[in-house]
Amino acid sequence: MTDSTTRQDFLFELGTEELPPKALKTLSDALENEVVSGIKELFGKQADAVFSETTVNSYAAPRRLALLISNLADEVPGSTFMMQGPPARIAYDEQGNPTKALEGFARKCGTTVDSLQEIDGKMSFSQSVPAKAIADELPAIIEAALGKLPIPKRMRWGASRTEFVRPVKWVVMLLGDQVIECEILGLKAGRNTRGHRFHYNHEITLSQANEYLENLESVGHVIADFEERQEKIRAQVEAEGAAINGIAQIDEALLDEVTALNEWPVALTGRFDERFLDVPSEALISSMKEHQKYFHVTDSNGKLMPFFITIANIESTDPAQVIAGNEKVIRPRLADAAFFFNTDKKRTLESRIEDLKSIVFQKELGTLHDKAVRVAALAKHIAEQLGQDQDKAERAAMLAKTDLMTDMVYEFTDLQGLMGYHYALHDGEDEGVALAQNEQYMPRFAGDELPQSEPGIAVALADRLDTLTGLFGINQPPTGSKDPFALRRASLGVLRIIVERQLNLDLQDLIQVAVNNYAVLPAKDGLVARITDFMLERFRAWYDDEGIAVEVYLAVHALRPTRPLEFNQRVQAVSHFRTLEEAAALAAANKRVSNILSKQEGSIASSVSESLLQEDAEKALAKAVAEKSTQLKPLIALGDFKAVLEQLAELRPVVDTFFDEVMVMADDEAIRNNRLALLSQLRNLFLGVADISALS
Repeated sequence: MTDSTTRQDFLFELGTEELPPKALKTLSDALENEVVSGIKELFGKQADAVFSETTVNSYAAPRRLALLISNLADEVPGSTFMMQGPPARIAYDEQGNPTKALEGFARKCGTTVDSLQEIDGKMSFSQSVPAKAIADELPAIIEAALGKLPIPKRMRWGASRTEFVRPVKWVVMLLGDQVIECEILGLKAGRNTRGHRFHYNHEITLSQANEYLENLESVGHVIADFEERQEKIRAQVEAEGAAINGIAQIDEALLDEVTALNEWPVALTGRFDERFLDVPSEALISSMKEHQKYFHVTDSNGKLMPFFITIANIESTDPAQVIAGNEKVIRPRLADAAFFFNTDKKRTLESRIEDLKSIVFQKELGTLHDKAVRVAALAKHIAEQLGQDQDKAERAAMLAKTDLMTDMVYEFTDLQGLMGYHYALHDGEDEGVALAQNEQYMPRFAGDELPQSEPGIAVALADRLDTLTGLFGINQPPTGSKDPFALRRASLGVLRIIVERQLNLDLQDLIQVAVNNYAVLPAKDGLVARITDFMLERFRAWYDDEGIAVEVYLAVHALRPTRPLEFNQRVQAVSHFRTLEEAAALAAANKRVSNILSKQEGSIASSVSESLLQEDAEKALAKAVAEKSTQLKPLIALGDFKAVLEQLAELRPVVDTFFDEVMVMADDEAIRNNRLALLSQLRNLFLGVADISALS
């Protein structure tokens, strides 16, 4: 870019009917990314210089998507490009006629042979591209960006064939103070935006692109900036909570949604009957949040208070009337929750076990009752392995899906598990059994809390392992990016529970029990190994997120330890070993040893004959290997793999000396085989933890 380049502010606004609130921020971010990418592609190598002085801001409100690019160069500089073709010496034949190679090059360039010239011994074509006004290019960039937005299903309106996520009402396209003459999605672009649907439902004429935010807010009662609107809502909600001596609980997903629903947010506090507090708070919160988009309020002890905070999209002259309207709406919602709760309590969870026979889990895997029986058997086995109460684990598993048969969970599906906990307590079940009703679903997502109770741990593991086994057993594993049954997430959940709860469980054993619980599985051959490998592979992403090098994971995975707790201990040990000064040399030595041993035909002796040791270096290595073998046995038994590798790191000097002074592949067969046996023993010491040759 030259110093003489002029710059102006560019504004694009697309006015629509109310956009889907949960998609608003995604659409806004995607629009910004696509438009900026299009402009950068237009400027090519000069893009960085163009955007070094440019500020990009995207705006999103219920009825608009907008983009303001400040200080944008108003011209794409001209350029000259050159294409080189065949060497000049083969461009013409002996009679001076152009060869086929030259004619083909001319056609490729879209020109004639006469327009070509010789430059540096090659026939070349150069062409100048004139400068372009950015205003002429922006409409196509905007149209292309809108076409690439992540919209699952587009709609048409009126008689138009135009498609978008919602009907388009107006388009603003300004470069500085000039309208960019064009049509976007069938509408002619102009300089008129619109204000708030109720406060100022009129056109607002913009004389300059940079007037957009100020005029919309001061005249139109619209806060177009999503983040500004969001923080205003947060501050208002917190203030409303404090005003009633409570603490407003702000769910970030709800905050995003409410921000996307309002252009001029005003927080108001309403109240509901205290009698509803007899209903489990989770049910009340779910009703307020999911159906009415209300924020709930708790006291300093975390107990739900009989208040809610709603966000109105209008600054009413009579807020009391708005509050009364919201209180009138929430009352029957909470009354429904109370009715469901009281009705459900008339039957025990145990009495609903038979009802599970009417619900199909998966057509090839039986009903929910069939699954409950399998999970109960596996949970009992897990409890036995961990020295826990087997009866409680079995009982918790049999009850685990019964709350799905209640009216409350039918109405509020996100309460599955939580209501099972409350109903189990009401039925007089053991507290651990009750906790397991909710903990069976933990962790629900990455970073979520893990089950705490012993029955909860057993059921959470058993439920996931049963699902994995069944779906793999009917040939429905995840494929590529498709994982409709969330089996990758289920696997990570199992690994997290075992590792973070320090459980000494063997995946292979648990999966074998799960397989045995099924009467018929079409893909039973090799099933245990397939599921085990699939689950161990999940560690790769886990450690990648933790910043542990993939080579460390591969070094441990090469041994395929099937106890996740042990797998993790080995990975942590290798990760530490990798930081030691001796690590690189020993990894390289292990790789060298591995290569030597892999080339040998037949078996290698397991013992070393002292009488065949010739060189001082090999005698020293044999002695060191024997000593370490003795020293490491108790450490390996304790699972202290970090200490094992620290001990093995001490072998570096004798290993280096051995390879410097000893020829492994000696002419004498007995000596050669003895040295190979020594190297095999050395490698096996390291393989007691991992294949550290993978680090080299």
